[in-house]
Amino acid sequence: MIQPELMYGIAAAMANVLGAVAVTSRATWTLRALDTLLSFAAGFLIAVALVDLFPKSIEVAGPLAPAVALLSFVLVHVTQHVIGRHFHFGEETHSVSELVSISALVGLLMHTFVDGVAVASSLRVSTSFGVLVFVAVLLHKFPEGLAISSLFLAAGARRRTAILAATALGLSTIAGVLLTDHLELLRQYGLAVSAGVTIYVGASNLVPELQDRPGVRIPVSFVAGCGLYFAARSLASI
Repeated sequence: MIQPELMYGIAAAMANVLGAVAVTSRATWTLRALDTLLSFAAGFLIAVALVDLFPKSIEVAGPLAPAVALLSFVLVHVTQHVIGRHFHFGEETHSVSELVSISALVGLLMHTFVDGVAVASSLRVSTSFGVLVFVAVLLHKFPEGLAISSLFLAAGARRRTAILAATALGLSTIAGVLLTDHLELLRQYGLAVSAGVTIYVGASNLVPELQDRPGVRIPVSFVAGCGLYFAARSLASI
């Protein structure tokens, strides 16, 4: 019988693949719609990281948890600039090099691995908390798959390769779930690692990406994401 955390990991991975399928099947996604979804996801991600992931990581791992979260944040920042170059959403709609697409994939693989760690670690705390973290992960999985597959297509890759790139992100998430169940280090510090990486993804990647968008749509969707997290948290009685 499949463990619950693995089922959540597979579901999250499938969202990556669905994003790729949406692109390769020529479904149209406007940057405006993508921006709104990403802003909403950023609000939800930052809320879950600051309100629950970080505090609960201290409960599980003790006083070393904040240092682990900071280290995770720093490592993502360094690898983002050295190994996996960050790309701007919308860049995938223009011609890009194969190196850009591969480096973006490498950078995202680490993020998606930690997604799996976050889901598995939070489910170890409680089912309700795990479900909320799963929703946070799920919200950015579809646009993540959409973006990476679009980037590969813009670099001249075949549709099959673009879908495989998104599939790799999904498999990385599943690997994060499985390793958390088997490694004591991740069981103890998984929440702290997840908090640091989630804060980076939300506050250093997504929010700055959307800062220059005009109008109130982006801030409203961000606040809505935060608000939905608190509503869901209240319903889950966390």
